[in-house]
Amino acid sequence: MADEIERKFLVRTNAWRSSADAGTHVVQGYLSSNAKATVRVRIYDDERAVITIKGPTEGISRREFEYDIPFADAQDMLALAEPHIVQKRRYTVPFAGLLWEVDVFEGAHAGLVVAEVELEHADQAVVLPDWIGEEVSHDDRYANASLSRMPGVPAR
Repeated sequence: MADEIERKFLVRTNAWRSSADAGTHVVQGYLSSNAKATVRVRIYDDERAVITIKGPTEGISRREFEYDIPFADAQDMLALAEPHIVQKRRYTVPFAGLLWEVDVFEGAHAGLVVAEVELEHADQAVVLPDWIGEEVSHDDRYANASLSRMPGVPAR
């Protein structure tokens, strides 16, 4: 069990790519999403699978429980989650002592690029890279659970 504390931003340029790793393909589906909890299953590069339970968001924080699960179980759970599936390629990008995760969405959300950074505490100072755009930490339209329920890129 841990607290997830993160800020989320739209990405405005491709300058992050010069510092990024090769990325990981992510397919995730939502089995439940409501005000009390979100239950997500995720497969990384068709090799590793996890189930995650997240509590309600308070500011930029929420409780998070994540566990490895058998790959075959994850495939079955993704089938249960359809059509609430999100596909993306996740890259990690180090910057100013923090590790950013840049999600390049695929499929129904192609064209959307979002960066998030996990913090140790909610009021932690963050130096923003020049490729970062508008902050969307408090805009539920950019939550992956919300994206799974709507096709296309949220309008700005």
